[in-house]
Amino acid sequence: MIKSLVTGGAGFIGAHVTNELVRMGHSVVVLDDLSGGFKKNVNSAAKFIQGSITDHLLLKRLFEEHQFDYVYHLAAYAAEGLSHFIKRFNYTNNLIGSINLINESVLHKVKCFVFSSSIAVYGKGQLPMREDMMPMPEDSYGIAKLAVEMELKCTHEMFGLDYIIFRPHNVYGEYQNIGDKYRNVVGIYMNQLMQGKSLSVFGDGMQTRAYSYIGDVAPYIANAVNIREAINEVFNIGADQYYTIKELVETIMDVMGMKGDLRYLEARNEVVHAHSDHAKAKRIFNSHPPTSLQDGLKQMAEWVKKAGVQKSQKFNNIEITENLPPFWLED
Repeated sequence: MIKSLVTGGAGFIGAHVTNELVRMGHSVVVLDDLSGGFKKNVNSAAKFIQGSITDHLLLKRLFEEHQFDYVYHLAAYAAEGLSHFIKRFNYTNNLIGSINLINESVLHKVKCFVFSSSIAVYGKGQLPMREDMMPMPEDSYGIAKLAVEMELKCTHEMFGLDYIIFRPHNVYGEYQNIGDKYRNVVGIYMNQLMQGKSLSVFGDGMQTRAYSYIGDVAPYIANAVNIREAINEVFNIGADQYYTIKELVETIMDVMGMKGDLRYLEARNEVVHAHSDHAKAKRIFNSHPPTSLQDGLKQMAEWVKKAGVQKSQKFNNIEITENLPPFWLED
């Protein structure tokens, strides 16, 4: 039986990828520190281990015990805006933790290392973002992701470790942690609506993003190792149609059947417009047309209403408070 390790498998994308792998017949081990995920998200057919990718001795024991065929690395603290203010935490978790996994994958002859990167590697002013463009990340999160991509390439050249890199963007859907006020804008708005709070909008709300439903992302990540043309390649993956934050808010209120006031906050230092080209992924994976924003949000809204309100937690390890958006300091 094929054995796969999924890091971050109690989190949002990781839980969906785990479900796909189980359906494909893989024996799956999920490693997650539960800092952003929930044990209830983990497929009951998978073996769950609570622990961190920063614990290299734990990883050594896991790889020795299970002799994984594939590693699906989805564990990360994916908060682009906050990453400026938590640099040590960001690089420890998103870069050094990844290096620990790469080391063990080389040592234990893993067949392919599948890595969830981000369109944050592109930076600003490159639209639509294409895989052949020069990455110019604007935040510490994007820098860490790009460093791992570069490490995978040189590790392949030195040791022969095959890899596949995905750059998803603005993914939403069931299992998303809607109680995290620093990331996952769709979940944030749905959570605020259910609590009767104003919806927080940074700047004028005219920033644009393409919002990607999880069902259009997770299956391709899981199955990629079976597609020869995908090996040692980088792929943008997600939705094509982009929307302003204001348009997103209106659609969320529509599918939730709730109205809320907008609370405009000072603009953050962020990429204003971000959407990517998916021609390469469509060609290699023969992907189906993406789920419309309206339909995807409807499916998430049904799950959110059943799951209920989640209390927002403060991030207690802010390293730099200068220029930190005051909203993030609120309870």
